[in-house]
Amino acid sequence: MSEVSVCGAVVLAGQRAGPTPLCAQAGVDVEVLVPVGGVPAIERVLGALSRAELVRPAVVVGPSPEVLSAHPEVKAMIDAAGAAWVAPAGDPASSALAGLQGQAPPTLVTSGDHALLCASIVDAFCEAAHRVQADLIVGLVPYQAVRAAYPESRRTVLKFADGARCGANLYFLRTEEARRGIEFWVAVQRDRKRPWRIARRLGWRLLLRYLTGRLTLGAALGALSERAGCRLGSVIVDEPRAAVDVDSVDDWRLAQRIVGEAS
Repeated sequence: MSEVSVCGAVVLAGQRAGPTPLCAQAGVDVEVLVPVGGVPAIERVLGALSRAELVRPAVVVGPSPEVLSAHPEVKAMIDAAGAAWVAPAGDPASSALAGLQGQAPPTLVTSGDHALLCASIVDAFCEAAHRVQADLIVGLVPYQAVRAAYPESRRTVLKFADGARCGANLYFLRTEEARRGIEFWVAVQRDRKRPWRIARRLGWRLLLRYLTGRLTLGAALGALSERAGCRLGSVIVDEPRAAVDVDSVDDWRLAQRIVGEAS
């Protein structure tokens, strides 16, 4: 492993309001406690970060105080990882900003349902992200790799002219300016019920190029950098498991199968 700075990690672990089909199917009432291979998702995430060489768990954002009161074992997991707890905000982007308060870059942001995360994925991503000349770096998995490994899996696919990618739920804030990118994400999320505002914020020309298959990943990141006020970059994560988070019944069943095959 090359000598790069060890970064703190912010884990987004907010709970969606009300019971979810995933909780009902898994027999729990909190999504971060959904078991994968017999281990709660949040425990698997914190364990992966603790075993990584380039990351230390720093802050877990969520679940709510009410959930922690009903499930003290969640707070015990957070404490055991040496992380602080912060109350979640109304959406993931705002929760990320809450978790980043007091955290100096570089910082890794991931989610509490990223149950297939492992130390090797974390270290490889962080080491590569340190070398990217950008402020905010996102992890992307080639869709072809995901489709080859899990052909039955339904994933959100970003279809760029130079190849389709899936998100990896890994974000690396390399500089202080990266917070502007998270603030831009907050603004976009606030407009989620007004798609015309999102289109105007992103730019109609950019959306048209994407919809017609003429937008490359580099061009997309360049255009979004101008709008976000910081340099955006990406790291390709070759491990298809990085594209699987456990936020639906189908993904939970897939994660259970993957863990079962690996054991």
